[in-house]
Amino acid sequence: MNSEKDERISEKFIDKDWNEIKSNDSWAIFKIMSEFVEGYEKLSKIGPCVSIFGSARTKPEHKYYKIAEDLAFQLCKKGYGVISGGGPGIMEAANKGAKNARGKSVGLNIELPFEQHFNPYVDDDKRLNFDYFFVRKVMFVKYAQGFVVLPGGFGTLDEFFEALTLIQTKKIAKFPIVLMSKSFWGGLIEWIKNVLLENNNNINKEDLDIFFLADTVEEAVGYIDDFYQQYLLKPNF
Repeated sequence: MNSEKDERISEKFIDKDWNEIKSNDSWAIFKIMSEFVEGYEKLSKIGPCVSIFGSARTKPEHKYYKIAEDLAFQLCKKGYGVISGGGPGIMEAANKGAKNARGKSVGLNIELPFEQHFNPYVDDDKRLNFDYFFVRKVMFVKYAQGFVVLPGGFGTLDEFFEALTLIQTKKIAKFPIVLMSKSFWGGLIEWIKNVLLENNNNINKEDLDIFFLADTVEEAVGYIDDFYQQYLLKPNF
């Protein structure tokens, strides 16, 4: 463990007096409020959008990058805007596809130690920077009429399960969630079915209907479009 990590851990065990705690927390509250206000003001004007998730490490020559780009293009041609995390990889592909289709291209960037920067395909007036993951996650959900989850790591899984939980517990209205690539997600889905549902009864069978597994862009776009043949587009909460 390096010295920087040692210091961060040690700081958690240092007693702070009440005035110090109150001062630090008060400033944090104002910062959190400002991120919510800026997000609400900008995103409330963008209209129906689909949030697209996936790995920041995916290179432009990879098939999943190309799928994300085509997916975003097709969604924008259907009248949706696209929201991504604003960074590289799948996020860049999503914004690139939206830009090429002349659709709305939104980027919700997060300040990270390794300095994630906006990709060049996010619209200038639709760039938002966040310090807090939880504020950013609210924006992804509140202003999206659908999620498309491409292969990714912990952050992608986090967004997927957050949306599942919110819909399962009826904290937000149901909206389409698409998992792209049966070969990538198939093992996880089998684990959910076998371990969570059948072996331990930790979820209901109906919970499996919250998401849809797709292998092609046509399947994903069709599923989202079919969903909204039955419902009016509206904010999720």
